Amino acid sequence: MRASDRAHSTLRQEIVDGLLEPGTVLGEVEQSARLGISRTPLREALARLIADGLAETSRGRGLVVSAVSLDEAPRLFDLRIALETLAGRRAAERTEDPEDGPGLRTRFTALAARFEQATAQLAAGTDPRRYYALTAELDAELDAACGNPYLAESLRGLRLHLGRLRRLARNSPGRLADSAREHAAISRAIATGDPDLAAATTIVHLHQALAHLQGEGTDHPTPSPITQESAS
Repeated sequence: MRASDRAHSTLRQEIVDGLLEPGTVLGEVEQSARLGISRTPLREALARLIADGLAETSRGRGLVVSAVSLDEAPRLFDLRIALETLAGRRAAERTEDPEDGPGLRTRFTALAARFEQATAQLAAGTDPRRYYALTAELDAELDAACGNPYLAESLRGLRLHLGRLRRLARNSPGRLADSAREHAAISRAIATGDPDLAAATTIVHLHQALAHLQGEGTDHPTPSPITQESAS
């Protein structure tokens, strides 16, 4: 991996995870020393963070981590609903493919079962980190199954901002359990090759996720370990 790619990946994850908070100055000297790279590849990495929407120029301070607010949630979810419902439809359609279909049905059926198992565990207040890892698996499977690399890339970019938003929401065992149940329904719909049901269950899940963000949000990030790939 090139030095600029490594620096971009590290800084991006630190921003999404909240280790680099909004307003943190991304000074070239400090960051190049911290990451152990020269300033040229660091500049490339910082330029990519700007393109990602994760960094911005602040007058008198230089480049800083961009702000994040729950006010952005409705606009981000407008896009998320459009992209994820389309991805779910395409994935369900591809389960009928003679070559790829059997493997897709097997993988999404297994994901549905694992989400169903996670539901009771989350309701009991267990550590949600395994659930976040499971949602990341679903995201990766959906990206691959939709059969459209442009759609998948758009979803990956969107998840950067969604991950930051989720850090502003309080953890709720009840909501996490409901979310797992909703993910199970989405996975099951894709596995059975029902595009309309895949889209409908995705819309239900996303409306519930948005309502939780808007109703349970806080102005301060929570310390919960939420990765950029997780889906609430």
